[in-house]
Amino acid sequence: MPKHLFKKFSPHPDTITQNKYMRYLGHSLFLPALWHFNRHSVARAFAIGLACMWIPFPGQSIIAAALAILFRANIPMSVALVFVTNPVTGPPMFYGAYVVGARLLDQPEIPHFEMNIEWLEQTIGQIWEPMVVGCSVVALVSALIGYYGIQAFWRFHISQKVKERRERQDTNSLKAQALNTPSAKVDQTTVTATQPSDEQRSKLK
Repeated sequence: MPKHLFKKFSPHPDTITQNKYMRYLGHSLFLPALWHFNRHSVARAFAIGLACMWIPFPGQSIIAAALAILFRANIPMSVALVFVTNPVTGPPMFYGAYVVGARLLDQPEIPHFEMNIEWLEQTIGQIWEPMVVGCSVVALVSALIGYYGIQAFWRFHISQKVKERRERQDTNSLKAQALNTPSAKVDQTTVTATQPSDEQRSKLK
């Protein structure tokens, strides 16, 4: 089942429940429904995680966990997906979001883009609006792709399993029919047994 695949890549529950910042979410963090791996909870988790990864400031995982509680999504997957953005992938991703926002707002793009505190302090007045617009747009698109993509993947996986099960059942049924059907050798023996012997033939003459 797909849930085994998602469990493999999700963080251990202790990583989340023992995080000092996660404790501010209270007892809701321990609701059993938030830790189940089913089609709807995982799809919602992908929508939340892939949206929150576009938040251009720290605290993405806390926000993702809070939204998972609110929408009854799977918490481990919601938190894990925000780490798609990291020190390596973050700068090009946020630059792409900034470009999207600048083009939507018809603003000129800045010639040089960095993701560090010093540079942001110097340019925040120029980039904040296209950055917010761009991140919002790509977050929405990512959430929709994540949600409906998981729904489609889960249905496809289940349909394949059902198809394989039916094929196995058909194969077993054919084998059972073959075992219950008399063989040619048995048929020949039966025919030979029913034919009259030479002595019987002479008496008939």
